[in-house]
Amino acid sequence: MLSIHNASKHFGTHAVLKNINLQMNTNSIIGLAGPSGGGKSTLLRSIQQLEVLDSGDITCPEKTGFMFQDFQLFPHMTVLSNLSYAPTVGNKAIDPMLHQKRSLDLLEILGIKEKADYFPHQLSGGQKQRVALARCLMMQPKLLLCDEPTSGLDISSIRDVIGLLNNIHAMGVSMIIASHDLNFLTELADRILLLKDGLILADIEPKKLINPIKNLQSYY
Repeated sequence: MLSIHNASKHFGTHAVLKNINLQMNTNSIIGLAGPSGGGKSTLLRSIQQLEVLDSGDITCPEKTGFMFQDFQLFPHMTVLSNLSYAPTVGNKAIDPMLHQKRSLDLLEILGIKEKADYFPHQLSGGQKQRVALARCLMMQPKLLLCDEPTSGLDISSIRDVIGLLNNIHAMGVSMIIASHDLNFLTELADRILLLKDGLILADIEPKKLINPIKNLQSYY
């Protein structure tokens, strides 16, 4: 599904990614852990081609979707318009009503169909996150990239996010999730990579370890 070979990226003189290598299988979930500035977000953005590598290459034959940490919803559009805008622009040959129906179906799956006519400023943080997730799924990605999806959420909302992402995974969507929340990652991910100073220092399968969090914390 995804192959990364010797990926390197600099911002000025600062090396953010240093010869990163990664192979990802279909129908899997990879977590990216590590301290701030370690390269997690840059790696995600490079996979999505929002950043250009200085050297190395990333091969991803599948369609990807990107869920931003700050959601980046259009403030002047309703929830429904936020969802239907991108696929309508990307494929004008399809009846817009079909995009609207798919939008409503996704909102129902994510439990916020009643918010379809709301504007982003009228939503809670958790609701905005669900809208951002639904917007990604409108493009029918096979690989979903999530940057800090639990940032600023309380414990109850984090539990909801785990349930939502598990449901999305059951739909055949693979994921790479960057997060500082090790409890969240160990519960959700098949593999966790720890990035620090632009390097992958650990690659573990949390379900095979007695104390995966302690293992990861030893690298901080």
